[in-house]
Amino acid sequence: MFGRSIPLFKLAGFQVGIDLSWLILAVLITWTLSVGVFPYYYPDLTPAIYWSMGVIAALGLFASIILHELGHALVARRYGLPIRRITLFIFGGVAEMEAEPERPAVEFWVAIAGPIASFLVGFVCWLLLQAAAVGAGVPVVGVLAYLASINIILAVFNLVPAFPLDGGRILRSALWAWKGSLRWATRISSAIGGGFGIALILLGVYRVVIGDFIGGMWWFLIGLFVRFAAQASYQQVLVRESLRGVPVRRLMSADPIAVPPTISIAQMIDDYIYRHHHTMFPVVEDGRLLGCVSMHDIKRLPRERWSSTTVSAIMQPCSAATAIDPDMDAMEVLSLMSRTKNTRLLVTEGERLVGVVTLRDLLGFLSVKLDLEESEPVDLRHADLGVRQGGLRQRA
Repeated sequence: MFGRSIPLFKLAGFQVGIDLSWLILAVLITWTLSVGVFPYYYPDLTPAIYWSMGVIAALGLFASIILHELGHALVARRYGLPIRRITLFIFGGVAEMEAEPERPAVEFWVAIAGPIASFLVGFVCWLLLQAAAVGAGVPVVGVLAYLASINIILAVFNLVPAFPLDGGRILRSALWAWKGSLRWATRISSAIGGGFGIALILLGVYRVVIGDFIGGMWWFLIGLFVRFAAQASYQQVLVRESLRGVPVRRLMSADPIAVPPTISIAQMIDDYIYRHHHTMFPVVEDGRLLGCVSMHDIKRLPRERWSSTTVSAIMQPCSAATAIDPDMDAMEVLSLMSRTKNTRLLVTEGERLVGVVTLRDLLGFLSVKLDLEESEPVDLRHADLGVRQGGLRQRA
């Protein structure tokens, strides 16, 4: 869903970063506030003051979004849910969870924590506004009034019961508690989210027709994002429910291709890489797994040394990112592949290599299982394994 994320700082133990798309939002909000909003409500100030107000208010808005996501992250950590990071992107921000809540109550409290944080920030800004109204200048009053109102808008907008907004997650927790089925609850709340996305798209088209091109396009894009995120979230749950509890030994390929440690790198390239097209091979001798050798290891070696260097000289120890236990849950394997970008993992018992499992193996099993269950088709390109808690953030 996101592109490259740039880490900025740590807050309460969580890494905070920005997606490059966030720069578009930063420029848009600063420009809208400096040219449109503040001059309309506070006339007769200089352009320099308007732009200063715009920059400070935009920074305050992004700080507010971070605090909203921090609310999610702190409660998630309280319930033992790992958080990858907090990321700002073009539609606001997300606290990225690595696992879904296991109980409806946990889902509820993690979801509602963000709006509560926004209400609190808005209330604090309102108190500061009351104090500043006595003696502070117009710029200070204007910025505080904006931050107080926008935080309330953030909280209310995110409470709309449309998945994946916070309100949609609260609705899902209630449906989940009622029926006891996460899949059913996600299907209903995602359908509502998809409908809400269509409504935003139609609103955007209407705004464009009446002449508000920028505002209309913004609502149109938000609607597309909500609809896409709702569909992807349901597919993500289908994936998790289908793979959870399946041991990897049921999916692995036994007797995998392995290279001996004594051959040269040149021979390995000719006899193994060109023939089997893998990017990583186990190194095995007398049935014992010695290590792994990858394309990355080979590329670090000068080409003129390929014929004189053996595999044992450049192989690396197999780590938890490349070697797994045969009883490991298939969903955990898929999450590991997502985190490490390794789509081919070794399955080991002690020092013995018993098989290899690939992303293709997982997808093949998933396709057959969902087909037998007559479930909806799943496209893993859209079923992102990193769970985003927080949804959209209202624009300025």
